[in-house]
Amino acid sequence: MTTTTPTPPSPEVQAELDDRYGRSRRSRRGTWIAFGAVAAVIVGYFGWSTVAQSMDAVDIDTTGFQIVDAHSITVQFQVTLRQGAAVTCALEAQDTEHGIVGWRVIEYPADPAHSRSFSETIPTVAEATTGLVSSCWIP
Repeated sequence: MTTTTPTPPSPEVQAELDDRYGRSRRSRRGTWIAFGAVAAVIVGYFGWSTVAQSMDAVDIDTTGFQIVDAHSITVQFQVTLRQGAAVTCALEAQDTEHGIVGWRVIEYPADPAHSRSFSETIPTVAEATTGLVSSCWIP
């Protein structure tokens, strides 16, 4: 029994077959390069978005409160934010039914510290049972 190896088609015939069946190496390589470039741009965009958002993030921890009298409450809190940034905070006092009985917005100047602690008194229209920091932001 004799085996023969098939002869490969001529380069012209092979090119014609590759074009017919979409086996062009150049188009495949170009597609992968384009796909890789688009993926790199998307990953870069989302990475930068995450970094940019976290740079302006403000973390708030209410550390305590004291009821001064029927018309005021003192709130202690800590703010962690980007160094050298000014911050504005909204504080509120609530009654037993979680109704807001006092509200105050305070602006703090820029400071080189990363974390800062504050204590503020909020005037109230009725007796408050709790005090807290509603939110803080970088103006």
